[in-house]
Amino acid sequence: MNEIILAVATDNSENFIDRHFGDAKYFDIYKLTKSSAQFIKRVENVIEEQEDVHAHPEKARGVAGLLKKENVTVVISKIFGPNIKRIRKKFVCVIMNDETITAALDRIPHSWDTIQEEWEKGADRQHCILRKS
Repeated sequence: MNEIILAVATDNSENFIDRHFGDAKYFDIYKLTKSSAQFIKRVENVIEEQEDVHAHPEKARGVAGLLKKENVTVVISKIFGPNIKRIRKKFVCVIMNDETITAALDRIPHSWDTIQEEWEKGADRQHCILRKS
């Protein structure tokens, strides 16, 4: 893997949200290499919450479909909800505790091999936790 297309959960393009990944207003898409991060586009999260069921499978499918259209392979957030079980079958889910997206993008290349190893596991992958000290 020479590059990663990743999506971050945000409301303002600067900070991560303090809610579940799928509750973001936007997903900012980046192309990342080991030496650079390039903003590609902002995708509005148009997937509606199912009122009667928390962690509804339709929401997971909707968010996954939205991001797959953008060739995303990695999703990053401070918090994922119960649907992480569903979306990690399609993406490497990375939990980071950085406040800013810039700080997180600067740290991702240091964990490149870990992310690549999880991607190669396919549907059996687990999420990655990359906490700053």
